[in-house]
Amino acid sequence: MRAAVNTPSGVDAAPGSGAALGVGRSILGRRWRWRGGNMALGDESEGAATLDHDIVTQLLLARGVTPADLERQRSPTLRAFLPDPSVFADMDVAASRLADAVIAGERITIYGDYDVDGATSAALLVRVLAMLGVEADSYIPDRLLEGYGPSGAALVELGRRGSNLIVTVDCGAMAHEALAQAHEAGIEVIVVDHHKCSAELPRAVALVNPNRLDESAEGAAHGHLAAVGMAFLLAVALVRTLRDRGFLAGKPEPDLMSLLDLVALGTVADVAALRGLNRAFVAQGLKVMARRANTGMAALIDASRLNRPPQCSDLGFALGPRINAGGRVGEATLGVRLLTTADPEEARAIAAQLSALNEERRAIEAEVQAAAEGQLPALHNRSVLLLAGEGWHPGVIGIVAGRIKEKTGKPSLVVALDREAGTGKGSGRSIAGVDLGAAIIAAREAGLLVAGGGHAMAAGLTVAADRIDALADWLDERLADDVGRAAADRETLLDLGLAPGGLTPDLVTSLEAAGPYGMGWPGPRVAVGPVRLVSADVVGSDHLRVIAAGEDGRSFKAIAFRAAQGELGQTLLHGTRGRQLWLAGRARIDDWGSTTKVELHLEDAAWAD
Repeated sequence: MRAAVNTPSGVDAAPGSGAALGVGRSILGRRWRWRGGNMALGDESEGAATLDHDIVTQLLLARGVTPADLERQRSPTLRAFLPDPSVFADMDVAASRLADAVIAGERITIYGDYDVDGATSAALLVRVLAMLGVEADSYIPDRLLEGYGPSGAALVELGRRGSNLIVTVDCGAMAHEALAQAHEAGIEVIVVDHHKCSAELPRAVALVNPNRLDESAEGAAHGHLAAVGMAFLLAVALVRTLRDRGFLAGKPEPDLMSLLDLVALGTVADVAALRGLNRAFVAQGLKVMARRANTGMAALIDASRLNRPPQCSDLGFALGPRINAGGRVGEATLGVRLLTTADPEEARAIAAQLSALNEERRAIEAEVQAAAEGQLPALHNRSVLLLAGEGWHPGVIGIVAGRIKEKTGKPSLVVALDREAGTGKGSGRSIAGVDLGAAIIAAREAGLLVAGGGHAMAAGLTVAADRIDALADWLDERLADDVGRAAADRETLLDLGLAPGGLTPDLVTSLEAAGPYGMGWPGPRVAVGPVRLVSADVVGSDHLRVIAAGEDGRSFKAIAFRAAQGELGQTLLHGTRGRQLWLAGRARIDDWGSTTKVELHLEDAAWAD
C-alpha cells in the first residue's frame, strides 16, 4: 500500500524549505513539518521517501533508517540486534561470580526497585535461576519506609539471613554508602542498573551499566536500555558461562526467549527509547506475551480486561500501571510475586489485588494533581516547575509530574513534603532536549540534595524541606536556556497527509507494521483535512470529542485526551466558526460496536483556510 499524501497546491514540502501543509503555527503554537524531511515528493536523494515507497518503508526512512538497514529494521529480531554481552564493562565478572553461586548452590537474593522495570528485572533473574535449579529469593524495598535504592541496613540483613550473593537490579549505581556498608559486612553485591553514574563507582563485585562513564563505546551505544534489558543480557552471559564450564552438559538449557514478555513490559513501562535492541525486545516480547505461557502475565492481561493479544500501548497504559500500583500505594512485592508464580489461583488473586490498588492509585493521583496544579499560576515565569505539598502521597508524584509536564510543556518536579522528618521526596519528568537526570546529579553534588539521580527524561530526589526554594532557583537557572531552546523548537512532525476517506482500517494496519512504537520511535502522525467540525463536546474527564467532515463527503471521530480545558480543546469547542481545519494525531482502530471504524487520537490542529 502506498502513502495517501495530500499536499495542497502552492505548498513547498521540500526538506528545510517550509512548513508541512503550509502550517507555520498551529493552534498549539507549533510548526508543522514532515518527519525527517522525508515527505519530499519527487526527491530521489538517498533516504528521502517518495510515492514509490510502500508506507512501511516510508515510515522507517522517516525515523532515520538507512536504505541498507531497511530489512533488519522492518522485522526486528534478537539475532539481528543482540550484542555480545561481553562488550559491557564488568559483564563477564558478574556472569562469572553468578555462575560460581549457581554451581556451588549459594543462596542468592535479587534486590529490585519497586517500579515495573525493577519488578520485571527481578522476576526475570529469579526465573532464569529457577531454570538452572536455584531457588533465589527476591527483595523489593517499601517505597514509603525505605525509599529508592538499596539500603545498607537491608543488604546487611539479607546477608545475615544467609544470602552469599545479592544482585541489585534497576538500582545501586549511586548507592555508595549502602554498598560500602555491605562490603564491610563481607556481603558480595552485583549491580545491574541503567541510571546515570558518577565518576566514582560504588564498591561492588561488578557494576553492569551501559551508562557508566568509563563504558566502552559499543556498550555506551546501548545506554537507552532499561534495567530489564541489561538483566536479560546478564542472563545470556550467565548461561554462556555455565555452558563453557560444562555445567549444562546433559541438561536442558534455560529458554531465555520465553522471558522476553518480561523484557518488553519493563522496557515500555520505563519509557525506554524503542530503537535498536529495544525494538527487537518489544517486538519479540509481544509475541511471547500473546502465547500466555507466563501464568502471572496471563492473569495480568485478564485483569486488564484485554480480550485480544496485548499491543505495545497496552504495556504502558494497562499492564504497567497495575504492576506499579503495588509499589506506589500497596505492597511492593506483589509485582514480582505475580510475575514469578506458576499457580493460576495465586496469580488471579494478585492480579485482582493490583487492579484494585490501581483504582486507589487513580483516586489519590487526582487529589495530588489538583493540589499541584493549583500552584501553577504562581510559577508561570519559571522554566522548570517545582511543586511541593504536605500530605501528598509519594507513590503518585511521578505520575503527577508527568501530567503537569504534558500540560505545560516544561520540565516538572513534584515533591511530597514530610515536615516532621524535615525532608521531601520528589520525582521529575522532563521534555525532549532537557537532561533532567544530569541536572539532579549535579544538584546533589552541589549539596542541594540529600540524594538524587535518574536519566534524561526522569529523575528522583530527596531534599531537605528548607532547601526546596534554593533547589527550584538552581534548577531554573541551570536549565532555562535548554528549556528555551526546546520551546522554540516545538514542532508537530507528520508522516502522512490525507483526506477523511483515507482513514481506513487497512491504513492503520499498514502504519502499525513499522512498529512497535514508543519513546524514541514515535508512532506515525497523520494530518487529516481540510475538514469542518460537525460537533465538538466534552466527554469523560476533560476529554474532547469531535466529529469532522471533509470535502470528500466522509466524516470521522477524533478524541483529544485530557485536552478539553486547554488551548486546543477550547479553540475547537468555541472558536472554529465554521472554518476549515487540519487535524493531526494517531489513527487508531475503534472496534466499539458492530463495525470496525477508525478514529483519530487528536494531538494538534491548524487552520486550513
